[in-house]
Amino acid sequence: MPSTPALSSDRDDSGAGAPAAGPVRERGDACPGALRLHAADDGALARVRLPGGLLTARQAVALARCAEQLGDGHLDLTSRGNVQLRGLATGCGGTLAEALRPSGLLPSDRHDRIRNVVASPLCGLDDWRPDSGSGPDGGIPAADPAAPDVQAWVRELDGLLCSDDGPADLAGLSGRFLFGLDDGRGDIVALRPDVTLIASGDGRADLYFGTSGPGLRVLAGDAPRAAVLAAAGFLAALESGGATAWRVRELPPGRRPTTARLADRLTAAGIAHTPLPPTRLPSGEPAGPGRVTGPDGLCALSVTAPLGRLTVAQWRLVTDVAGEGSGGIRVTPWRGLVVPGLPPAKAPRLLAALADAGFVTSTASAWHGAGACAGRPGCAKSRADVRADAAAALGRRRSAGLPVYWSGCERRCGHPGGRWVDVLAADGGYEVTERDGTWSGPARRVAAATGPAGLADAVAAARSGTRARTHTTIQQ
Repeated sequence: MPSTPALSSDRDDSGAGAPAAGPVRERGDACPGALRLHAADDGALARVRLPGGLLTARQAVALARCAEQLGDGHLDLTSRGNVQLRGLATGCGGTLAEALRPSGLLPSDRHDRIRNVVASPLCGLDDWRPDSGSGPDGGIPAADPAAPDVQAWVRELDGLLCSDDGPADLAGLSGRFLFGLDDGRGDIVALRPDVTLIASGDGRADLYFGTSGPGLRVLAGDAPRAAVLAAAGFLAALESGGATAWRVRELPPGRRPTTARLADRLTAAGIAHTPLPPTRLPSGEPAGPGRVTGPDGLCALSVTAPLGRLTVAQWRLVTDVAGEGSGGIRVTPWRGLVVPGLPPAKAPRLLAALADAGFVTSTASAWHGAGACAGRPGCAKSRADVRADAAAALGRRRSAGLPVYWSGCERRCGHPGGRWVDVLAADGGYEVTERDGTWSGPARRVAAATGPAGLADAVAAARSGTRARTHTTIQQ
């Protein structure tokens, strides 16, 4: 797997990476969903969860209709591959729910907010194949050598999450708890899930709490059930310790769920497993925009939405493009869209149409890897209209580089992980900081001149890896 970290997020609206153990939460989880809306300054906000980012054409049409008729005419892609609708009227939750149910976008009212599942979006669409896994195989039957289909895991896992008679009742999970299904390339590992499944390349799956420590190997066909039992182990650890944490890593090390107890749960459920030695899982890069050549003679198109926001017209264009392929759409955790199953002869014309509509279609674009929180006027806590300022800065420079993220306040909602450029709104301007690794590490300040041009120069220099010894606030 590649070693460069990809985009990461603790949650859809806050990606603050925690050290070894985060704070124990003292309040209830107010994470929004399709039923529980969030009151923002620009109206109510709904988060429609799309496990694995998988969308049918019918579901895509339903989302566009909701954004147009009930919202502000835009769709926001989140750092977990979900879709948010903004500008909704207060009290429209019932109307929205009734609009989502017929297309399967709200399969369970009781489990709506726990359907947090991310999966490698290019699985099966390119020539990637995981290396054959290593480790003990005792007790595991012979496995099917076929390449893993993590999207099949997504569908089964989502069904188990929404079931009232599945292997465990997980309705008590926080809306921030994350399941990660990685096909072996490490793109999902980089998101630091709470329960991680990795295709081992031999018809089996490796199961971990978080992205480090010992693991358990199971058959690929048992992977979704095993993930549910792992999440049940987290809930049991919460109950036994009287904690109110939302994520596995927020628990003190001595109170976290263990693979030994999970192994007992798997045995009781009849799931064969073998132990894997402690390790830190390597993370990989997210899929870049452009054409993706598949092993079946077809291709896929991968694009990202500038700052993660699309108009209804842009969304419908993607739906039309999907109609010339297999009909489906995959929403990526790095605020992009993948359209699979296209004939190669159509790809250049369709990719050009998407570029003309404002989508990012090349890694050379300054918009590639750039993001921003909602900012003003949607968020009362923001100190600036960070989206407008980000667009102005990106429009002055045509080269990409390190991921960059504009934040309106210290919460830095939705920021990337790994090495990235932090552009934080401060009193009277912005602070530009290069960050590397977790929040516990030192921040490297980047010097800049004043004014919009100075901000653009500072961001471009930081993204290129140019380092400065001093730091100044950029006045706007």
